[in-house]
Order: sequence, then structure tokens, then C-alpha cells
Amino acid sequence: MQEWANQLCENRQFGSKMTDSKYFTTTKKGEIFELKAELNSDKKEKKKEAVKKVIASMTVGKDVSALFPDVVNCMQTDNLELKKLVYLYLMNYAKSQPDMAIMAVNTFVKDCEDPNPLIRALAVRTMGCIRVDKITEYLCEPLRKCLKDEDPYVRKTAAVCVAKLHDINAQLVEDQGFLDTLKDLISDSNPMVVANAVAALSEIAESHPNSNLLDLNPQTINKLLTALNECTEWGQIFILDCLANYTPRDDRESQSICERVTPRLSHANSAVVLSAVKVLMKFMEMLPKDLDYYGTLLKKLAPPLVTLLSAEPELQYVALRNINLIVQRRPEILKHEMKVFFVKYNDPIYVKLEKLDIMIRLASQANIAQVLAELKEYATEVDVDFVRKAVRAIGRCAIKVEQSAERCVSTLLDLIQTKVNYVVQEAIVVIKDIFRKYPNKYESVIATLCENLDSLDEPEARAAMIWIVGEYAERIDNADELLESFLEGFHDESTQVQLQLLTAIVKLFLKKPTETQELVQQVLSLATQDSDNPDLRDRGYIYWRLLSTDPVAAKEVVLAEKPLISEETDLIEPTLLEELICHIGTLASVYHKPPSAFVEGSRGVQHKRLPGSAGSGESVESPDTGSTAAAVSEAPPAVIPSQGDLLGDLLNLDLTPPTTTGPIPPPSSGMQMGAMDLLGGGLDSLVGLDTTFSFLVPFTQLGGDLGGSPAMGTGFGVPPAAMPASFSAPVSSGLDDLFDLGGGVGMPMGAYSPPKTVWLPAMKAKGLEISGTFARRAGVIQMEMTLTNKAMSVMTDFAIQFNRNSFGLAPAGPLQVLTPLSPNQSIEVTLPLNTVGPVMKMEPLNNLQVAVKNNIDVFYFSCQYPISMLFVEDGKMERQVFLATWKDIPNENESQFQIKDCHLNSDAASNKLQGSNIFTIAKRTVEGQDMLYQSMKLTNGIWVLAELRVQTGNPNYTVRTAQRHDGD
Repeated sequence: MQEWANQLCENRQFGSKMTDSKYFTTTKKGEIFELKAELNSDKKEKKKEAVKKVIASMTVGKDVSALFPDVVNCMQTDNLELKKLVYLYLMNYAKSQPDMAIMAVNTFVKDCEDPNPLIRALAVRTMGCIRVDKITEYLCEPLRKCLKDEDPYVRKTAAVCVAKLHDINAQLVEDQGFLDTLKDLISDSNPMVVANAVAALSEIAESHPNSNLLDLNPQTINKLLTALNECTEWGQIFILDCLANYTPRDDRESQSICERVTPRLSHANSAVVLSAVKVLMKFMEMLPKDLDYYGTLLKKLAPPLVTLLSAEPELQYVALRNINLIVQRRPEILKHEMKVFFVKYNDPIYVKLEKLDIMIRLASQANIAQVLAELKEYATEVDVDFVRKAVRAIGRCAIKVEQSAERCVSTLLDLIQTKVNYVVQEAIVVIKDIFRKYPNKYESVIATLCENLDSLDEPEARAAMIWIVGEYAERIDNADELLESFLEGFHDESTQVQLQLLTAIVKLFLKKPTETQELVQQVLSLATQDSDNPDLRDRGYIYWRLLSTDPVAAKEVVLAEKPLISEETDLIEPTLLEELICHIGTLASVYHKPPSAFVEGSRGVQHKRLPGSAGSGESVESPDTGSTAAAVSEAPPAVIPSQGDLLGDLLNLDLTPPTTTGPIPPPSSGMQMGAMDLLGGGLDSLVGLDTTFSFLVPFTQLGGDLGGSPAMGTGFGVPPAAMPASFSAPVSSGLDDLFDLGGGVGMPMGAYSPPKTVWLPAMKAKGLEISGTFARRAGVIQMEMTLTNKAMSVMTDFAIQFNRNSFGLAPAGPLQVLTPLSPNQSIEVTLPLNTVGPVMKMEPLNNLQVAVKNNIDVFYFSCQYPISMLFVEDGKMERQVFLATWKDIPNENESQFQIKDCHLNSDAASNKLQGSNIFTIAKRTVEGQDMLYQSMKLTNGIWVLAELRVQTGNPNYTVRTAQRHDGD
């Protein structure tokens, strides 16, 4: 359709003096027959008129494919307008008439050698748009000539044609060497040819992310920057987007590129401005903050962003969504521009809400008075949604800027005095948060809040008020009466209010037991006996048992000191923010989601990161001025994810391996560590030096408590001080795992499968609960899940995706949920897995981060799979090889520990372990102690050799392990 539009627009310059609208008004019968006759007329003008009528009929949806041979005959003409119209017809009908389309090939080939460059370009463009395999075979030779044509217009058209041809037949393009020719065009003397070559290569690279087509180097970058100044605006966007994918070698190169890109900030096209901002935001990461140019660049970035806010509302919204990301990453850019984000009376609501959000992000001690005055004004507007947001914003300012808290509370009290119902309710909700942030500071306002109790009708406001009454019951004389008034309509309240009321009355009872015994019995009875809500019922039972068995413990649990709430609860997770900064100016920056979350079939979507930011822990500067700015901690603010998104965006979590704090023994000089560094940390991480517990799960699962034992030789074992914290805690699975001693889903003489656990609770996934486990059956790793719908609506369209992980686990097929999941229904799903996915070291090693999508939303959770799932069936090593290998492995790759309270003899232990592909190679008895020598092989080719010592009558085993990669 785009091609039609372009060509119809171009036809206007060749059009007749009268309007073309007449071609769309005819309703005659027998029209096809008449058109056929006109198309075969000897008069050129009559032919052209007939073709125009055909195109008009085609445009309004009439089937004129019967005229294909007659229209094709009109191609033999010198009239450019007529040729364009015929080509337009061909593009539309060639797919339905492939055999007939072959008739046009000779004309295409001939036109590709026409003296007129417009006709040459038109021919190659049209051939590229005809998605018929038979035509593409004939396109190669003309395309090769056009790529090297003397006219730049033809070359730039041919460059785009390569991308189209690649989409139809990628192998043909590679075989014909068109990709190399396309790379050569980056050095073309014409800037538009360069821009189209970059655009074509970028599009091809997106669908083949590992092809390394755009091999960017300083020489190529220099050519692109040179072409940047002379391109059209869309050419500039293509080049800037390409530059954003480049990682400079050092800060000097980064500064040089920034200096040459900065003039684009003053461009009239907002897309060019945002693309330039994206490049600068990325390359700023590599500039030292004490550099003079860094400060200059910060100042230069503000004016173009402010200018974008003077455009029409739709563009303003896009600009504001991008500014929201920029402010979270570098608030100092716009810290002096608060006034431009003040709301105008005629702004659409979507612009108002975005401005409000940015105002809060930029709020600091220096400008808080100005911000509060503005927010108070907004709270008197007529738009209810906007007023609610404004009142919430006042509360967020109080939490963010401590010095302003008192003024914010005073402003909220003024708003409560207006007695406007929805304003009062929002104010109470945010005052509850202020109490959480500043305990024992503003409780004097509780009396004013209680006066408005009767006007509360929204669940969130009622729940907030109940929390305040329960939390400060000792300060409210009639707290029991207030809570009892809520209790009268208990069953009519929302779940949120019921849960809060239950907790508040239990708090009241613990503070005033003699006066409220009857009240607490009443609420516990309502919650446990008269309610069908499982969450409410369970909480009621927990409180009941706590109160009846140990009131002291109940007091410690229910009245425990609450953690202070975070300064910012809606910051985007840092790693996701980094990726979104790399997508400024695209849909991802408007949705605030990575492309993989909304691009269908996003196999080519690559996850981008800012340079130099991995593992740096560097925080953004505070917009506060003066001494407060210097006092801000370097650590980034903690992010509290929303209830439905506890892990933030799964595909953009920070996967950088943590820095080890303890010394790691150096690898043996005789070992080729380069070949073994599959998980990003050499084999150190696999042999118990920093993640022993994670990797040696199969052995820790033999018994209950786990404890380190002294090393039996130089370099063996881990000193107790270096043990991870998880070593000293009881192993939760204890005797449940490989030995099937705890009622797991074990199979006789087969691989152990742990019992299912809840991976994703319903309350964090809008009613979807996922419980599951992992199993290895017939050599295939399986993820066995139970999906339960605890929501009120039907769930469909399930899909699953894994993040990169230590062993490349990935779904071997789609998630098969063949029927809609109705409310209160559960379904068992088995998902086969393979180990050919992308690898990234996780902490712990067996951690797996999962995203599950359905028709409601995308949900994220993480779970841990037993390492034994990764032991392959061919893990039995020959005796001689075992002996030689054990001797060759250096001490640094060995570790030793004990397994306690396992009452199995050596034969039983050997049989159990063999079910999980842990093979006993040899057994010998020394002084009454059985020594089992065992081998296992992981899916990534790493061998683990073990010596298991079993003393008759002694429930404690000693395990010594050594690791070796398959290539060693």
C-alpha cells in the first residue's frame, strides 16, 4: 500500500489538467469488457485513460485481474506516467497471477537498461515488490547492474531492493554476493545511497542478529558521520540509529562522535532530534563526569527536549514518554526546566498525566515550594482522574523530599477540608504512605481523618483508613467503635478491605485485649467460617492459631516494626531502563517495554545495554542542589516492583555476575582455561569456590544438614569462612531429593523429580497461579506445570519464554494450552526443554527466569531447577579414563564436603544415584569404609567426578568432587 501511495503521489506531477476523481465515479455494467477494448486501442491517450480506470477500480476493491494480459501489453511505452500505473497494477496482481507475471520480465530487464534513470529505478523497485519466486530469479542480474549504476538515484533504490529480496529469498541474496555489494555502498559518495544502504543492512541484521552484517569500525563510523550532514531527514534517522549500535573504543572517540552528532539536536524533525538524543545518551556513559565537555553536553540536551513540548499533543506525548526515561537516567539534564512541565488548561489528559509524573521525578528541595503550589492548584480542577493523580503526587513529593513532608501534609489537610469526596479519599490513601515513611511524626492529623470516616466509599480509601485506625489504635479512644462500624457490612466489602479489617482488629486486640475480645472473635468467625475467600480464610486461621497458642509470638508478628517505604516505588528496573534508553524514539520508549514484549515473532530482537554500565553500580546524579546533592548516596534508589511485576521486566534483569569477595585460587598453568570459560567465570565457579552449593546440588541433596570438612590435600575444599551463607542453613530439600526419602515425585530406578512448588502466586499474576517442577524422562528435560485460574475471567493465548541462563535451557516448543482456562479451573502442562538457548551465568547457577504471557498480561517469576536434570545418559566414564582424568585434574578444581543423616548403605546409594545419571565407575573398601568412584556429565560437556565415602553404621557421607570440561 505504501508503494501505491508513493507512486500515486508521484503521478500527480505527470497528471492531466483535469482532476482524476472522475475515474472513481463510474458504475457502468459490462465495464471490464469496455476496459479491455480501450486497453487494446491504438490511441495512446485512450490507453492511458483505460489504465487509470483500471487502477481506480483496483483501488476501491474491484477485481480487475481478468485484464492482466491487456494491462501488461501496455508496458511497452515511453510514457513514464503510464509505465508507473502498469507497474502499480503488476505489484498488486502478480502474486495471484504468477504465470502471467512472467510475461512482464523481459520488459523489466529492458527497462533496467533504459537511458532514463527514473525508469531504471522504477523497474528495479517494482521487481523487488513483486513477491513471486519465479520473478526473483530474473531480478538478480538487473539488480547487480543497478547496484553499480552511475546514477545515485538508481543505486539508492537498488539498495532497498536488496533488503526486499532478502526477505523473499535470503539464501539467494547471500549466494549472489549482494550483501558484500551493499556493504560497499556504505562508502558511496552520495549520502542518500549511504543512508539507504545502512537502512537495508540494519533491516537484514534485525532478522539475522548473529550475522554481523554491520561490522562497524572507526573508518565506517567516520563515513557515516560525513554522510549525516547531507542526508534527508529519514536518511539521518537511519544513520543515527546505526551509530547507536556502535560501542566506541574509548572516551575520546565517544566525545568525537558526540561533537559531530550534536548539531542534529537543532533539526526541525522531532524523530531526528530523538535519534540524536539516543546516540548522545548512550555515548555519554563513556565520558568522565569531571570532563568539561560532559557538562556542556548536559546543557545542550535540555533545549531540544523542551522544544519538543511545543508541538501538537500527540508528539508532546511521545516526547514526554521519552523524557520520562531520560529523567530517570539523568535527572540533571532537566533539573532547571521544571516550569515547562507545568500543565496547561487545554492539554489533553494523557499529556497532563505524563507531565505530572515528570514533575515528581524532578522535584527536589530547591523547587518543591513551586511544585506544591502547582499541585494544589491542580487538585481543584474539574477532571476527576487528574485531580486524583495530583493529590497522589503531593504524597509522593512528601516521601521523596523529606524537608517538604510537613508542607505536603499541611496541603493535604487543606484539601481534606474542601470536603470533596474523591479528594478526601485520595488524601487519606497518601497520608497512610506518609505515616509509613515518617512514623511518629504526623499522627496528630489522625483526628481530622477520622472525621471523614463516613464519606469513604472506595475500597482503597476505606482500607487505608482501617490501617491507620489499627496501626494507631492506642491513640484513638473509640478505635473499637470505628472498626466495629466497618464490621457491620463485612461481607459486602471488597477483599482488600476485609483483609485490612481483619488485621486491624487483631492489632487492636493485642493492644487492648480486655476491651476487644468479643470484637476479635466476631471478625475471626466471619473470616474463617462465613467467608469463601481462601486468602481471607487462611489469614484468619493463622491469626486464630497464633492468638490461641502463643499471644506473645502473635504480638511480635502482628505488631512488628514495619520497614520504611521506598523513596520511589515506580522507577523502571535499572537494566530495563538501560535497554529502553537504547530504544529512544521508538515504540519501546512509548510503551516503556522492551521490543520483545510486543513485537510478534521477535526472534531478531536484540537486547541492548548502555556501554560501560555493566556492573559499574554507578548511580545517576540527584537533581537536588547545594549540600544535599553531595550527600546523596551513590547507590541507586531501591525499586519496589508493582504487585503483578515482582521481578521487573524479565528479559532485562541485570544478569551481570556478582563480584566475588573472597580470593580465588589461580587455575593451574597446565590447564587451558579459555576453552572452559563457558559460564563467564572459568571453572572456579563450578568447583565450589564461589557457588559450590549451587553446582553441587545433587550431592547436597543426599542428606540433611550440610557442613564443610577439612581439606584432605593441598587446594581441596572450601574454608568455612568462605562458604556461602546458604551452607550454614538447613538444606530445605534435605533427604527429599535424589534418594526419594521425602515423598517427592520419584520413579522407581529413575531420575528424581522434586515435588511441585508454587512458582507464581495468583496475587502477583492477576489470578494466574503457576506451580511446577522439573523432571528428566527418557533423556528429555521437562518442565511440568499446573496452571490455575483464580481470577474471574477466562485466560487464553498462553506463551512462555526463558531468559538467558547458565546452561542454555530453552523451551523446545510452544506452551501447549489447547483450551481456554476458565475461572477456578486447573490444567496440567508439560513443556519439553532443550539446552541450545543463549548462555549467561546466573546467580545461583541453577536459577531460571521465566516470562509467561496470556491474554491478560505478561508475568515474570524465577525458579531453580535441580542440577541433576542436566546429567546426561552417556555420563559413564571408562575406568582407565576416569583414573587418568582424576589424576590430571589440579587441586584447585577439587572440593570436599559432608552429607549428614543419610541412612543408606553404599549399594542403595549407588542405585539411587544411577537413576539420576550419576554412574558408579568403581567401588573399593578400605578399613570398613566403602568408597564409590562416580562420574556424571552435564549437558554443556562438563564432567564431574566424585568420590563418595560411606562408613557402615555412620549416617554421615563424605563427598569429594572434581570438575573437568569435555574438551580438556
